[in-house]
Amino acid sequence: MPSTSDVPIRRVLMTADPVGGVWTYALELAQALQSYNIDLVLASMGAPLHDQQRTAVQQIKNMTLCESAWKLEWMEAPWDDVAAAGAWLLDLEAITQPDVVHLNGYAHGALPWQSPTLVVGHSCVFSWFAAVKGIAPPAVWEQYRLEVRRGLYAADLVTAPTEAMLTALRTHYGAFTAAPAVHNGRRLSRFPPRTKKPYIITAGRVWDEAKNIAALAHVASQLSWPVFVAGEERDPQGRTVRFHSMQRLGQLAPAELAVWLGHAAIFALPARYEPFGLTVLEAGLAGCALVLGDIPSLREVWDGAAVFVPPGQPGALGEVLRHLIRDGQWRERMAQRARTRALRYTSARMAHAYVTLYTQLKGAHMSDQLAGA
Repeated sequence: MPSTSDVPIRRVLMTADPVGGVWTYALELAQALQSYNIDLVLASMGAPLHDQQRTAVQQIKNMTLCESAWKLEWMEAPWDDVAAAGAWLLDLEAITQPDVVHLNGYAHGALPWQSPTLVVGHSCVFSWFAAVKGIAPPAVWEQYRLEVRRGLYAADLVTAPTEAMLTALRTHYGAFTAAPAVHNGRRLSRFPPRTKKPYIITAGRVWDEAKNIAALAHVASQLSWPVFVAGEERDPQGRTVRFHSMQRLGQLAPAELAVWLGHAAIFALPARYEPFGLTVLEAGLAGCALVLGDIPSLREVWDGAAVFVPPGQPGALGEVLRHLIRDGQWRERMAQRARTRALRYTSARMAHAYVTLYTQLKGAHMSDQLAGA
């Protein structure tokens, strides 16, 4: 295989959607890749970008946005859109000539790419159902399962933000060629600790049962501190979920959320399913004491630096929160542990890991081409 110096990476074609945390991840990674002089062509799908998202992209000098609104593979009746998006992506590859194709989804891993492909598994329907519902998805999801399996199997390399997520993918879809997990990262300066105030905060898609915000809402009225919730309340089908026992902040801009996290003494997310948890990382950087759902992925990232509670036991959640409210020394000790752990997960470290994978992929691809010549 050629050495790293023989296979410079100059351009990456990446897919992303503006619906969830993958968007934040993609922009964070793009900015960190500037240190390597790598240009990123971002192909967005799933929904139109809102103005704030488009403005954020314009501020990243090494990013070119190619925007669409094709349905994602986990949306209702998506397969015509997935096929159309696939043709669009192959055209983009032909035009942009990337060194590597980085897919933040599964089905398009099976396309006839000319470039080496990396699939990153951020979440999936079958592992969501297993964690949140305790059952397999209904039969209507069988095509999804087959398409995800095909994409994973066809990809040159697969990774995920935690080993727990890689294990879940193997459990539900079988074998594939895997690289070690690459933990997500955030720039440390974005979420500084501020003077702490006596309140609890949570953040995430309020409508997503995986976040288990309902458990926090159940105990909020029993606590002496106010509980704030930040996040989107309307799901992709237009239904709204609201918890009136908590003070609702709505969907905040990243800079606004950073201020709320900076002042919060406690961040609580008793999640049933969270393949990594970018908001947890942001809260850790901001110096919050962390109270998290006791699930494998969050244990992997935060064991020893957070207080864990069983997601299905709101009573245990309430007891831990009351204890943290009463015991300032314990609260401050846990906040310090959370921030110390969070400082490991930098965007620079994430970018270095991805550049290593990109280089490995391109080197192997070049070797294959030479062998076939």
